[in-house]
Amino acid sequence: MATRSRIGIQLSDESVLSVYHHWDGYPEWLGRILNTHYNTREKVAELIDGGDMSSCWTDTPFNHDGTPSEYGPNYYSYRGEDCPPRHDANLQEYLTPGVEEFAYVYTRKGGWVCYDICDWHDSYLQQVEIPTGALVV
Repeated sequence: MATRSRIGIQLSDESVLSVYHHWDGYPEWLGRILNTHYNTREKVAELIDGGDMSSCWTDTPFNHDGTPSEYGPNYYSYRGEDCPPRHDANLQEYLTPGVEEFAYVYTRKGGWVCYDICDWHDSYLQQVEIPTGALVV
């Protein structure tokens, strides 16, 4: 399911550095994946440094040759695209509606927060709970 989202990290000056994430952006999947596998500033920064992506957690990268690979992000750069991270001056600017439905931000306090940024939802611009518990992968 193509539930598009943004994944960001809040910087010390309150700005947000973020990337686009195409597949399965709803909190029940992406939120739990972020909490499970990208749960430190270092891991989040490394994820965002790769730029926009199809998915942050897959075993099938764009250059998949049929051999098993480790789980991780599938960046658009793997197929030759240049999609660097986006920088927003503050959280309000980061949450400005676009094509995404959810926005995740790793806060300076060290945790993920999810916002509904789909302007046709009743919960528009409200925080959305990320379910607890790891997924199988």
